Amino acid sequence: MNGDRPAQWTGRPPAAISRHLSGPVCPMEPLKLAVFDAEDLAVVSAHLQEAVARVGDIAFLPAERRFALLVERLEPGAREGTTRRRVAGLHFERVLSVRTRGIDRADPEASLTLLAILFQETEAPSGVATLHFEGGATARLEVECLEAAMKDLDEPKPGAA
Repeated sequence: MNGDRPAQWTGRPPAAISRHLSGPVCPMEPLKLAVFDAEDLAVVSAHLQEAVARVGDIAFLPAERRFALLVERLEPGAREGTTRRRVAGLHFERVLSVRTRGIDRADPEASLTLLAILFQETEAPSGVATLHFEGGATARLEVECLEAAMKDLDEPKPGAA
């Protein structure tokens, strides 16, 4: 290195780097993420942005105080022009109630595209986790505290964006 001057890259990259950049895309390791605060939830929300869920794959289990859904999420890092999706599960624990808007539970085959998941604390540690879907649909979860997890359930596969 030249003291504290940045390295200067000129010409073509070394052959090993060129081979790596032109080779097949390596899939990401399956994710398994825990959520205990709004920052954790923001990470999960980013990984699930534009994930697609079927209405029939969304459930509130009041006796267990659990809200769960299956989604097909986009696999990051796919080369331009290709898209890969993988199935992931997301569940929230300690859910006191769920209110939905714009979700027709009578149509279990309907698809919803997840845009974001946000948390608003009410009386610490209680709050409301809101799943925002395309078209203005929402699922509003009143939670005793923020406790959730997301886990990839399969390998990535080619799919529509």
